[in-house]
Amino acid sequence: MSRSPGYIVARRSGPLEGEVTVPGAKNSVLKLMAATLLTNGRYEISNVPGIDDVATMGELLAALGVTSYLDPARPGVLVMENSGSITPEAPYELVERIRASIVVLGPLLARCGVARVSMPGGDDFGKRPIDMHLKGLEALGATFELRRGYIEARTEGLHGADITLDFPSVGATENILMAAVVAKGATVIDNAAREPEVADLCNFLNSMGASIEGVGSPTLYVHGVPQGDLSAANHAVVADRVQAATYLAAVAVCQGEVVVRGARAEHMEMYLRRLREMGVQATPQQDGILVYADSRRLRSLDVQTLPYPGFATDYKPLMVTLLTVADGVGIVTENLYPGRFRYVEELQRLGADIRTDGHHAVVRGVTALEGAPVRAPDIRAGAALVVAGLAAVGETLISDVHHVDRGYDDLVGRLASLGADIERIR
Repeated sequence: MSRSPGYIVARRSGPLEGEVTVPGAKNSVLKLMAATLLTNGRYEISNVPGIDDVATMGELLAALGVTSYLDPARPGVLVMENSGSITPEAPYELVERIRASIVVLGPLLARCGVARVSMPGGDDFGKRPIDMHLKGLEALGATFELRRGYIEARTEGLHGADITLDFPSVGATENILMAAVVAKGATVIDNAAREPEVADLCNFLNSMGASIEGVGSPTLYVHGVPQGDLSAANHAVVADRVQAATYLAAVAVCQGEVVVRGARAEHMEMYLRRLREMGVQATPQQDGILVYADSRRLRSLDVQTLPYPGFATDYKPLMVTLLTVADGVGIVTENLYPGRFRYVEELQRLGADIRTDGHHAVVRGVTALEGAPVRAPDIRAGAALVVAGLAAVGETLISDVHHVDRGYDDLVGRLASLGADIERIR
């Protein structure tokens, strides 16, 4: 992945108006791509976002033996081809770029019986162990050794098992799923992650010939099928609810009326509820969400992150940003990743009144932020700083925007199309 040079420059913007379309979810498409390791054939994945992480996962899968390209005649369509020549080793220089790369472990074990995968990288949110991934795969019959930064895995044959996750981990659920679909016998995954992106993977696997029941629930039932019964399939990626949340937040701080096309309100119920409590109107429509914010100041509230269907940790930087200009004091509690307050110092540079204490942030709203140079520490925090820049008097210069490029498909262009005063300087 080449890091795009330059900066994002944001200035205080008036009411936003118009329509913006949300592409497919980053947190889904990368796992769908990994699932193509399971069986030979030609896949077409549509509604694919034009983000750097898709390119990086494409490079990783090419190293493993699955090639891919974006169809120039059909925007957003990713064509993937698995010829059957799989090399079950994921090299460090590719894995270290994105944490989602760990999900190649399950399908490689299922397909090849062995795998050698570097420990994953990605955004630094503090300690995020993969113990649940390994414990679940061990229950299916895999064994692991850690050697010089690589996970070396093998199995004499995967078999069904009853697995209860200590925590509804998205990545662990996905890794176990992709191994269990061809394991001999039945697998039950209790306390499974319920995120829409997990359901999207389940639906894709079922379209390939897998047999998964309980999709969208905390208990998944996987009836293993012979590996030869799987076949390549086509699939449209579910809409990115975090990108949608970003455009809703931008309207909340800038005011205006915008239709966010493709956004699925049923996947964002807790976020929409919180916006409404702050004074923002968010109305589900047939193909999106209509968001309206008037000149009244936002109202502060308290919020805590929880596994889906609770308030997602990826929404939190946006919520903290909204609270910086809201009326009153709000307390934000991070229950999932304790290190994920590292963008607070950047918001403070803009004049935000925020105090952190462990996994809590106390945000006292100010009447206006002030533009300043800031640095994007990760994908979601970078987007939140862009939103903050649209609410700040003067000019906000955001650097390290390669993080934003990893998860957002033309964030600057989409906001500018709504009337935001924003540009990319390369």
